[in-house]
Amino acid sequence: MKLSVLIKAFILFISASFSHQVFADPIKIGGIAPGFQLSDQHGEMIRLNQYQGQWVVLYFYPKDDTPGCTKEACSFRDNINHLINQQAVILGVSIDSIESHQAFATKFDLPFSLLADKDATVSKNYDVVLNLGFMKLAKRHSFIIDPNGKIAKIYRDVDPDEHVQQVLEDLKSLQKGL
Repeated sequence: MKLSVLIKAFILFISASFSHQVFADPIKIGGIAPGFQLSDQHGEMIRLNQYQGQWVVLYFYPKDDTPGCTKEACSFRDNINHLINQQAVILGVSIDSIESHQAFATKFDLPFSLLADKDATVSKNYDVVLNLGFMKLAKRHSFIIDPNGKIAKIYRDVDPDEHVQQVLEDLKSLQKGL
């Protein structure tokens, strides 16, 4: 009798601990992009819905000023005119602070918003949280959101060396379809 009570308690504990993952709507192409409101490196509040009618490249990255993240951010910076010509807005998101984003953006002259998701709420909504127990990071995943606020493309395996070129190609292809 006691063992069955313990098993039931354990199952309830596990269910409660992971219920947000099991029952959450998965991010999928064609689905509505989860809305958000986060501060950027300038302390300005950025909301996804303010970009309604525009293409948005929402890229999540683990940590400011680390090799792969710097490479990816600088590639977006170096291709910003191509992205603007394709009417795309770039938004970077990590779990770092506003101050960390500010130093990173200044050091590398990044001309787009870096959003501080300090409590990882947005990262959880996009299913990009890497929980290492002692710390959380955003996984290196990206999303193209169409002008109607729907997920048009998902990148789960991002190579910082090639990612921006893939995004540019996919934007062209997706824009032809609209």
